[in-house]
Amino acid sequence: MVDRYIYPAQLHYEAHQVGVTFPDLPGCVTVGKDATEAIYRAKEALGLHLVGMEDDHDTIPAPSQEAQLSTEEKAIYVLIEVWMPLIRAAVREPYVRKSVTVPAWMDKAAKKAGLNYSQLLQAAIAQSIGASK
Repeated sequence: MVDRYIYPAQLHYEAHQVGVTFPDLPGCVTVGKDATEAIYRAKEALGLHLVGMEDDHDTIPAPSQEAQLSTEEKAIYVLIEVWMPLIRAAVREPYVRKSVTVPAWMDKAAKKAGLNYSQLLQAAIAQSIGASK
């Protein structure tokens, strides 16, 4: 299995959002409120799309070269890179239960704010190991 893929993504600027399509991967699409969010979501969409193709034993096409890409008004291309071992692990590997201890005042404030300990811990660990969004 390939560990790293880089595919061209086309950004489509609309009035209040930026759409993303992958010319080489029909059906792999996403949208964001701005280019930054759209590119972040494109990385996520690409990784999940490729994992799905791997799981279905589909042939993954080679990415188009720059000269092969068509251009249209209000659209630009960016290269999106995904590191598949992290994505495969997130999709395929089971979760493990961890127990954490926090001060009582912090727990009370977290509950009041509606925070999710699991999501916060995952985000903090991902950021610490360089695998953050």
